[in-house]
Amino acid sequence: MASHLLALFDANNPPHLARFWAGFLGWELTDDPHDGLALLPNDDTGFRIRFLPTQEQKAGQNRMHFDLTSKSLEDQQQTVARALGLGARHIDIGQLPEEGHVVLADPEGNEFCVIEPGNNFLADCGFIGALACDGSQEVGYFWSEALGWPLVWDQDQETAIRSPHGGPKVTWGGPPLMPRAGRDRLRFDLAPSADGDQQAEVERLVSLGAKRIDTGRDEGSRVVMADPDGNEFCVGRPLHSAGG
Repeated sequence: MASHLLALFDANNPPHLARFWAGFLGWELTDDPHDGLALLPNDDTGFRIRFLPTQEQKAGQNRMHFDLTSKSLEDQQQTVARALGLGARHIDIGQLPEEGHVVLADPEGNEFCVIEPGNNFLADCGFIGALACDGSQEVGYFWSEALGWPLVWDQDQETAIRSPHGGPKVTWGGPPLMPRAGRDRLRFDLAPSADGDQQAEVERLVSLGAKRIDTGRDEGSRVVMADPDGNEFCVGRPLHSAGG
């Protein structure tokens, strides 16, 4: 059985960053039984978000970010204003003036986009339209199998998957891939289902193309792995009452 997906932020100040995203998304902030702080979705988003402490400072652009949707230009402006009011800021990552999306960064510099209305690709995905990732076609296939989420886009080496229950898409933009600037601050975590087994899940992921890696860090009960693109992720203990 496939694991539950979690989005994991490394944060210099986890409570502060968690409060920003809780306020911005309107999700419930709760103590996670294993890893400190978590946000639980209030919609059909098929993952929860965790925040873990780190001493490392952000270096370079994240290789994964959230795309938020808009119903109208006014709605887009209100979303941007709400984010700015909570502590976000405008940033320039090379977007063109004629592009309709707005690029922002959260209080710790993690990039996210507020997409203009009329985006057909994200039309029925909810407020979080996508978790947009830098990655190859191969890695899109891997995560489709790992999560049991079907491919909903596979064209020109770009891929996207989506939970069978709906919610956001997870997308990979294909080559060329961005250079890696240290450990990814926003990345995936996996947790087996309540009746699952961590070691069995690790073995299943290895059979799909993942590798176990030794980071030299104490990850507690989580097993550190890398997907076919070398992106680090962890497999934790079975997750109870998962959000989605």
